[in-house]
Amino acid sequence: MQIQELLFSQGFGTRRICQGLVEQGHVRFQSNGEWITPLEAWEEIEVFEGMPFEVMGKPWQFWTRAYVLLHKPAGTECSQKPSSWPSIYTLLPSPLRQRPQKSAIQGVQAVGRLDQDTTGMLILTDDGAFIHRLSSPKHHVPKVYDITTENVLTQNALDQLLAGVVLNDSPKPVRAEHIEQTGERTLKMTLTQGKYHQVKRMIAAVGHLVVALHRSQMGSLVLPQELAPGEWRYLSSQEVLTLKGGV
Repeated sequence: MQIQELLFSQGFGTRRICQGLVEQGHVRFQSNGEWITPLEAWEEIEVFEGMPFEVMGKPWQFWTRAYVLLHKPAGTECSQKPSSWPSIYTLLPSPLRQRPQKSAIQGVQAVGRLDQDTTGMLILTDDGAFIHRLSSPKHHVPKVYDITTENVLTQNALDQLLAGVVLNDSPKPVRAEHIEQTGERTLKMTLTQGKYHQVKRMIAAVGHLVVALHRSQMGSLVLPQELAPGEWRYLSSQEVLTLKGGV
């Protein structure tokens, strides 16, 4: 692959900008254990998944498709055009936001959305099939939410959530796959659907108000404790395979 094309595919700007980065000596690659600085944008280089390189002194890795795990902080919107709060996309470096796509929207996109006051696990990618795999209701990918309510939870409320409650947009009941009460006003709830404001609406249907909501898990992937709010990292190849399998 030409170095210019490699940089373009990774979101470093137009081909002309990528050409300039190379010709000005801002790009480095490892070769036989040593860093080299090519000055010819059309030079061919053998690429592989996870290949390390540097642009303007910052380390990067080559990925045909980008799979990103973000710890969403409160007070951010999952939108490219936010209305009232900063966009989650401002938490990502520009190359991830500029990776070329065939559609009008460039860069990685969030798999589903979390409300502005909801925190926790958010996955972003430029792999459309992967987004569909995790978002489609027919695949039933479980998502675990840590919930804090305003008042003390009753056993009757928990039983109703497991049995199923009716929301105002459909007569068909929706239910929690699993519930673990972790305190008088806290619980973990596992869902396999993805309706609009579903967690808050389900809790409201049993007479309670959500005061804090955090998504801690998708499939078997748990949000790492060391990933602070606002921080991101690439998913490993094994993590991507696990999510694709819904394990």
